[in-house]
Amino acid sequence: MSAMFEGNALSALQTTHCPPQSNYSPQELALEIKAFISGVDQTKGRKLSVRDHARCAVRLLRTVPACRGAVLEHLRGVYDEYVAAFFQDLEAESDSGSNSTTGGTNPNVSNLEDVIKEIHAVLLEFIRLNPKAWAPLVSSWAVDLLGQLSSKHAGRRATPHSSSLNELLQLWMSCAATRSLMECYSQCLAAMLAWCPDACVDALLDTSVQHSPHFDWVVAHIGSAFPGTIISRVLACGLKDFYAHGYPSGEKSTQLQAIDKASRVPKIGSVVGILGHLASRHSDSIKRELLRMFQDSLSPPPQNAPPSTGTAGWENSPHLRRATVPFLLQLAALSPTLLGAVSAELVELLRPPVLLQLQSQFQGLPREELENMLGLAVHLISQSPAGGARVLRFLADTATPASVIISGPTPSPHDGVREACDRLLQMLLLHLHKLVYNRPEGDEPYSHTTSSIAMPRVIPFLEELQAHVGELCAETLRLERKRHLWLHQLLCLLSVYGGPSIATEALCQLLTQARNPEELALASQLHSPLSSSIPGLLPSAVARCVAQIHTQNLNSRELAQLLNNLATAVQSQEEDCKAGGSTAGSSLHSSMAAQVGAAVSSHLHDFCPLLLHGDTMVSRAAARLLSCSQLPRACSPAHLLLISRAAVAHFFIALQHRGEGLKIGGQSGGEAVGYSMRLLSRLAAYSSLMLKAVLQQLVEGALHKGNRELFGGQREGPGEDGAPLPTLGPDLGVSLLNINCKFGTTVNFSGSVWSVFHAGVIGKGLKPPHTPSQSDADKVNQNMQTLLAAIVQCCSSGGGVSCSNGSGTGSGNGRYNHAGETISDEPSPINAEAAKVIAVALVENVCPDVANGELSWPPEEHAKTTVERDIHIRRCFEANPVLFHLLRVVAAGRPALCYCSAVLRGLLATLLAHWEASREPSVLDSPWHLQASCLLVSCMGEGQLLPPVLSNIHEVFPHLSPFEVRLLLLGVWEYMRGNSPMPQKFTFSAEKGVFFRDFSRDGDVARYISPIHSVLHKNIDRLGHLCWRFQI
Repeated sequence: MSAMFEGNALSALQTTHCPPQSNYSPQELALEIKAFISGVDQTKGRKLSVRDHARCAVRLLRTVPACRGAVLEHLRGVYDEYVAAFFQDLEAESDSGSNSTTGGTNPNVSNLEDVIKEIHAVLLEFIRLNPKAWAPLVSSWAVDLLGQLSSKHAGRRATPHSSSLNELLQLWMSCAATRSLMECYSQCLAAMLAWCPDACVDALLDTSVQHSPHFDWVVAHIGSAFPGTIISRVLACGLKDFYAHGYPSGEKSTQLQAIDKASRVPKIGSVVGILGHLASRHSDSIKRELLRMFQDSLSPPPQNAPPSTGTAGWENSPHLRRATVPFLLQLAALSPTLLGAVSAELVELLRPPVLLQLQSQFQGLPREELENMLGLAVHLISQSPAGGARVLRFLADTATPASVIISGPTPSPHDGVREACDRLLQMLLLHLHKLVYNRPEGDEPYSHTTSSIAMPRVIPFLEELQAHVGELCAETLRLERKRHLWLHQLLCLLSVYGGPSIATEALCQLLTQARNPEELALASQLHSPLSSSIPGLLPSAVARCVAQIHTQNLNSRELAQLLNNLATAVQSQEEDCKAGGSTAGSSLHSSMAAQVGAAVSSHLHDFCPLLLHGDTMVSRAAARLLSCSQLPRACSPAHLLLISRAAVAHFFIALQHRGEGLKIGGQSGGEAVGYSMRLLSRLAAYSSLMLKAVLQQLVEGALHKGNRELFGGQREGPGEDGAPLPTLGPDLGVSLLNINCKFGTTVNFSGSVWSVFHAGVIGKGLKPPHTPSQSDADKVNQNMQTLLAAIVQCCSSGGGVSCSNGSGTGSGNGRYNHAGETISDEPSPINAEAAKVIAVALVENVCPDVANGELSWPPEEHAKTTVERDIHIRRCFEANPVLFHLLRVVAAGRPALCYCSAVLRGLLATLLAHWEASREPSVLDSPWHLQASCLLVSCMGEGQLLPPVLSNIHEVFPHLSPFEVRLLLLGVWEYMRGNSPMPQKFTFSAEKGVFFRDFSRDGDVARYISPIHSVLHKNIDRLGHLCWRFQI
C-alpha cells in the first residue's frame, strides 16, 4: 500500500488546489482507510457491499488526495461490475422478450447507478477546479478503462459487430458507466487542448491500437467532438501502421521487418471506420486533411526539422512520405465515401509539377509494386461515384501525344508522365471491358454454375458518364490521334453497359454531330459491335433523331447536318452497289446503310415538313435525304399527299433560290433542284395516285402567281387580284360640303326637283400603266427546261408500273449532270394517262367552268356566246408562256390533247377575232398573236388533232397578212368542227408503244385545204418553196 501511495504523491502546488476536504478526524480517516483496504466495516465488523465500498472510495478520493491512484484502480471494478450487469440485463430482456426497463430486472444496476453519478460528479469537480493536476490523470484512466471494457464485453450476445460503428456507439452511450467515462474524458481533452493536447490524444490512439477495432466507437465519438485534432492524428496513426504492415517496401528498417506481423492487426480498417463515422458531419475537414496529406507527401521536407516522436511527425520520415500515396489509395479503396470526397478535387491538384513529383517518387519502385499501384488506381477510377468525366478528361489530355494540340491552357506533359497516363488509360479500358462483359479478373476461371445467372454489376464510373454521352461523342469526333480511339472504345463500352437507351443516344449524337464522312464513319464503327447485342439499334436512333426534330432541340445548322449525314449513310449503299464492293467492311457499312434507309423510310412523313423549313440549308438537306430514301411499301394516302405537296412546293422554292445564285451548306442551287427532281420522280413512280397528285400540283405551281416570273410570266396588273389601287397622290381630305358651297352661298337640302347637289368626282383619274417586268431570258429558259424535264420524267416513270416502291429515278434513258438535273439522251415516251392528268389540270386551272365533256367544236359563229371565257383563256396564255410548253407535253402523250379541246377552242376563237379586227399590213406587227397562232397549230398537229397538211400551215404565217392568217385558221376551225377530237379515234401501236390516228378514216381533207392553195397561189413569189408541204 505504501508503494501505491508513493507512486501517486501530490506536489505542494497540486494539493493546494484540491477541493475542500470534509472535517474528518484522523481516527475517522484511519478507519475509512482500513475499511477501504480490507473491505470490512471497522465499526460493525461486517463485509462492505459493492455500493458501500464504492462510497468509501469516493470519500477517500475527496479527503485523502494521496489515495487517488488506489481509489481510481478500485473504481475500475465498480465500472466493470456495472457494465456486466448492464449487459446481463440486455441479454435477459432479449431472452424473455419482455419490454421492461433494464433497471427493473437487475438490482446491481440500480444500486450502482447513484454511485456512478456520484463518482462522475466528483471527477468533473476535480477537473474543473484543478485541470492541470487532474486532467492528465483522469484522461489516461478513463480512456484505458473504456478500452478494457470495450474489449472485455465485445463478445457478448448483445454487443453488435465492430463494423457496425453507429450501432455500437448507440449501445455504449446508453450505458451510464461508459457515458460517464466518455464525458470525463471529453472534459479532460477540452481542458488539455490549450496546453498539452498530444498527451491526451496519444493516450487515446495508443488505446485504440491496443483495443481496436472494439475501441473505434470511442475514437469516433471523440472525433465528432474534436474533429480538427482527431482526424489528422488518426490518419497519421493509420499511415504508420500501413507502412509497418501493408506496404511491401524494401526500405523498411530491420526492426520493423523483425516484427511478427501475424501478431498485429492492421489498423487501416479502424481508420476507415472512424473517418466514415466522422464523414457524415465533418466531410469537409476530412477532405482537406486528406488533400493536405497528399500535398505534404510530395513537397520537400522542412530543413533541419527535429525528428518527431509523436504520431503526427510523419512528414519528416522519407519512408512514410513515400508510403503516403499508396496509403491514401488503399484508404480510398476501402471507403467509397472517402473516394467520392477527394476524387474530384484531387484531379485539380494533378498539375504538371505535381505529376513530375509523383513520377520521381515512384521511379525507383519495383515493377510488380508499380503494377499493383496502377491496378489499384484503375479500380478506384472505375468505382469513383463522382467526377468521372473530369478524371477521364485529365487522363485523355495527359496521355495525348505531343503532336496533338490540346485545347485549353494545359501545358504539354513530360514524356514519362504521358506514358504512365497512357498505360493507366489502357488498363482502365481493359478493366472496364472485363466489368462490362462480366469477365473474371486476372487468371480466375469462369464459374460455370453462376455465369448464366450472374447479375450485372454496377460500375459507378460508367454510371456517372451516362450523363455526359453528348460531350463524349463531341470529343470522339475531334479525330485526334489515339485520343479518339480511346474515347470511341469507351463509348462502345458505355453503350453496352447502359443498354439500348445509352446506345441509341450515342449513335444519335454521332449522326447529329458528324461534320464529314470521316467522322460519320465512327457511327458505323460504333454500330458494328453493338448491332449483335442490341437489336433494333438504328431504328431507335433514327426515331430519337426524329424526336429531337419534333422537340426543336436542334438549331438549323445541327438539323441540316443531321439530315445530310442520314442522306450520306443512305447513299453509301448505292455507291457500294455501284462499286461492287464485297469486302467485310463494305458489307457491314452497306448493312448499316440499308437499316438507315429503312428507318428513314418509315419516318418520311416526319421529314417532309422540313422541305418547307425557313432555313434554306435545312430544306435542301431534307430534299437530299428524301430523294435517296425508299418510299415505304405501305403508306396512307394522307401521308403521301402531304409528301407530294411539300416536294412540289420545295421544287419551286429551289428554282427561285437557283435564280438568286445562292450556295448554302456546300450545295449550289442546281444540286438542290436535282434532289427535288429526283424526289418528284420517286413519288410519281410509287403509284398512280401519287403520279396524279404530283402532276396536278406541278401544273398548279407553275401557274401560281408567285411562280409566274420563274417561267417568263407577268405579274398581275394593279387591281386584277382584287387589291385596292395605290393612290397616286396624298389624300387631300376633300369635303363635299365645301365643294357645293362653291356654287352658292348656301346648300339647298330641300330635296325638291329643282335642288342641285354636286356628288363629287368619282375615281382618281386614269389607272397607272402596267409595265411588265423584264426577266432574264437565260434563267427563264433554264427554269422552263427544268420544269418540263421534271414533268416528262414523272410522266415517263409509269405511275407505279415500272417500280412499285418508288425506287426508280424516272426516265431510263437519262443521266444526271453535276448539278443533279436530268439530261435526256433521247426523248422518252410520255405515258398517255399521265398526259391526260396534265391536260385535265390545265383545263381546271385555265378555265375552271368548262365541263370535261366539251370535246366537240361548234360552228365558228357560236364563239360569240363564250367571248368572256375565251378572253380569260387568252389572258392566261399571255400571262403564262409556260402553258404552250405544257400543251406540247400533253400533245406528246396522245390522245391526251383531246381533253384540252375547250382551251384550244377558246384560244383559237380569240386569235380569229384578233386577226379579223387587225388592220396592220403584216402579221409581224402582232408578235404575240403570231407566236400563239404558230404554237397552237403546231401543238394540234403534234397531238394529231390535225392532219399533216393542216398542221404545217404555221410555217407560212410569218409571210402572210392578218386576213390570210384568219382565213387559214378558219379552215382549222372547220376541220375541227367536222372531225371532233375524240380519244376513240386513236389506235395503240404495240410496236412503238404509242397511240396514233389514221386520218384516212376521217374522209376527204381536200375541201379543207382549198384556202391554203389559194393563199399559196396568191403569194407564189414568196411561198413557192413551201408548196410541197401542202400536197395531199
